[in-house]
Amino acid sequence: MSARAADIIDVHQHLWPAEFVDRLRARTEPPYLDGWTLHTTGEAPYEVDPAAHEADKRVAAELDAGTSLVGLSLSSPLGIEHLGDTALLDAWHAGAASLPAPFKAWAAVNLLEPDLAGLESLLGNGFLGLQLPAQAIGTPTGWAAVGSLLALAERLNKAILVHPGTPLPPGEELPGWWPPVVDYTAQLQAAWWAWHAFGGRTSYPKLRLCFVAAAGLAPVHHERLAARGGRLGTIDPNLYVDTSSYGPQGIDAVARVLGIDQVVHGTDRPYAGTVDLRQGDAATAVIRHDNPHRLLYGPVPPPERGVQ
Repeated sequence: MSARAADIIDVHQHLWPAEFVDRLRARTEPPYLDGWTLHTTGEAPYEVDPAAHEADKRVAAELDAGTSLVGLSLSSPLGIEHLGDTALLDAWHAGAASLPAPFKAWAAVNLLEPDLAGLESLLGNGFLGLQLPAQAIGTPTGWAAVGSLLALAERLNKAILVHPGTPLPPGEELPGWWPPVVDYTAQLQAAWWAWHAFGGRTSYPKLRLCFVAAAGLAPVHHERLAARGGRLGTIDPNLYVDTSSYGPQGIDAVARVLGIDQVVHGTDRPYAGTVDLRQGDAATAVIRHDNPHRLLYGPVPPPERGVQ
């Protein structure tokens, strides 16, 4: 295994630590766990695979794959950021912080009453950045409402991960794939375009953001944007999308718009896995290491030129 192949960074996975599972089981209203059956407001009861949340097994699998860092994401479709249940958020942060390498986590906040001091403490003590649920920022006003969180992340040189949030409760019985395919992608597209309409880059020039699941393929709609009087503008080097749940066709289409440097490796494991994007060895190395590293830590400054 080459050095580069053994240095993979995956920015988007899910693993529920024991503290978080216990707290979900202590609840009696959605979201809650009954044994391993998950009950939520927006989706049908879901049978969680206990093995998917056994840390030792997941660590072994990542080390075997050559993964040096995994970014763990709070399951925003549960709606936790809007519950006001700070004990559940505390259980997530405490449990995630205790997980072994290569796992590190994205922090989350109670959006009803954000604790900026608490978030700053988390971001200063090992958390990769801040995750925001897409449905909360699906309009320019939504982005403006979280301005204090964005400013804090930018000041601390931390990234923002945009993840789908709670789907709308269905008015009729729908197949299980409906929320991830329809609701989640619609949320991500709205958040992507809302960021542009908000003029986020003007307000936060150094803030790095990543939209999971290729932003629901929002960048591919740039031609329709132009046809209806909008303009994508120049490529933003601090705006990324991850590859989760997409394959060669979707990622190739997005990369043709944004460029390969804005695509980062994210699997959404255990709900999906690594896909061969058929981009070639060089591009694959960039997607799986270089780009995620820039997202999480910022651009690497050029070496100082000394006297030869």
